[in-house]
Amino acid sequence: MMYEAAHRGREADKPERAGPSAPTNLGDLRYRALMGQKAWEALAPDVRRRFSHRLAAGESLVYSGQIVETRLSGFGRLLVTAARLIGGPFPLRAYGAGEPTVVTVTEDKASQGQFWTRLYGWGRGFPQIVHSSKRFAGPTGLEEYVGCGVGVALTLHEEGGALVFRSAGYFLSILGRRLRLPAWFSPGDLRVCHRDLDGGRFLFELTLDHPRFGCLLSQTALFRDQEAATNPADPAEEIRV
Repeated sequence: MMYEAAHRGREADKPERAGPSAPTNLGDLRYRALMGQKAWEALAPDVRRRFSHRLAAGESLVYSGQIVETRLSGFGRLLVTAARLIGGPFPLRAYGAGEPTVVTVTEDKASQGQFWTRLYGWGRGFPQIVHSSKRFAGPTGLEEYVGCGVGVALTLHEEGGALVFRSAGYFLSILGRRLRLPAWFSPGDLRVCHRDLDGGRFLFELTLDHPRFGCLLSQTALFRDQEAATNPADPAEEIRV
């Protein structure tokens, strides 16, 4: 009896085994620091939440949705075709409403930034996969690298509660040197908008405007957070809700 009591006492002194660990919710202040406190606080709360999560090793964020509309001008089609030489950073086709799209965010360990991988489903054939790295570097503190030494510096803005990324000069990195591309050689002014719609939904809006050839590319897609409801049959109809 004494042995059993002592044995139970030793068992009670042992630390409990921890169960499976939950994903680490690491705060990310980098976007807020680039925007400034006033502009950051003017963003919709869910926009701030989505851009305040820093991923730990092995974690990822996934946003699923549907294309609302994609338009390409004649010059836009030439541009996106030529851009395939550096990895195809733009959607290659004009999409009808309802085509599926998925965005995955993972950690970029080398640059301490984030990999953004976008999948565009087409009506037939394999989907297109576009990947880039958002790096907290460069003259503006934020840039998007698309591969083959090509990238674009970005600035952050608040517009009506939405988070807007604007291009601030394209660059080419060669042998450790960073060369700014002249304006006449750039594809135009890039604008990407993240606009919250409540209920775990948000709009992704991309436009590429050339000073001479006008709007080369525009795309609107509707996404939902991971815990949001299943995809609607008509994304354009949901936007009007």
